[in-house]
Amino acid sequence: MTLHVEIRGRGADLVLLHGWALHGGIWGPWLDELEGHARLHIVDLPGHGRSGWPVETRDLAGLARAVFPCVPRGAAVLGWSLGGMLALELARRHPRHLRALILMATTPKFLAGPDWEHGLAPAVLDEFTHGLAQDYRRTVQNFLALQTRGDEHALATLRMLRSKLASHGEPDERALAAGLVVLRNADLRDALPRIALPALVVAGEHDRLTPPGAGRELAAQLPMARYRLIERSGHAPFLSHPDAVLAEVHGFLARHAAGDAS
Repeated sequence: MTLHVEIRGRGADLVLLHGWALHGGIWGPWLDELEGHARLHIVDLPGHGRSGWPVETRDLAGLARAVFPCVPRGAAVLGWSLGGMLALELARRHPRHLRALILMATTPKFLAGPDWEHGLAPAVLDEFTHGLAQDYRRTVQNFLALQTRGDEHALATLRMLRSKLASHGEPDERALAAGLVVLRNADLRDALPRIALPALVVAGEHDRLTPPGAGRELAAQLPMARYRLIERSGHAPFLSHPDAVLAEVHGFLARHAAGDAS
């Protein structure tokens, strides 16, 4: 199945992978500036936005198989939240195909556990899983609200997320359910030391879904990573603090200009 990809801008290839329940239109106005510095490949993930749902896509590996044909050789990949976990999985599977990673408000392991304190409490994900079966629209709205909690621009960011939510159509409920399974089960920690690609890890100071400690640990375990904390930001720093995020992304892409993937 072919995924929907919007291609715009000029420069080296940069693939953008959004988060759970959203779509490629969620990135907002900061792309207008970014497209002057990169050729953007804005993907709607399987079952999201304008992309259909391939029934075999049930885990992070399946998502990576579906998305890989959309990733040009030598591209950098920018992933947000679940999209960042997918970017890590692509890098784990195809390290010589990619140039660099930009990991936005993401984590190697979404749920907290006895050996991982930097995650969401399992009971919170249980609530979302139960709510998805009862009223998926309300569940998605609640998820958006949690993304902006603690952000100094929470109301404006939440309005922006909500305004764009259905602009590419509603997500497939099967994709939503599968995405929660991925968030529950995926654990990329053991793979991180072998992902030897330049990486920029951007975390929000008040992120309630992927706490900044997850970003610090992610950057510490990746061999070639830089960590950047966006102060007073929640889970969507590219929307709430676009100038600060753009400055980091521009600088990183300039330092790791296009060339043959190695």
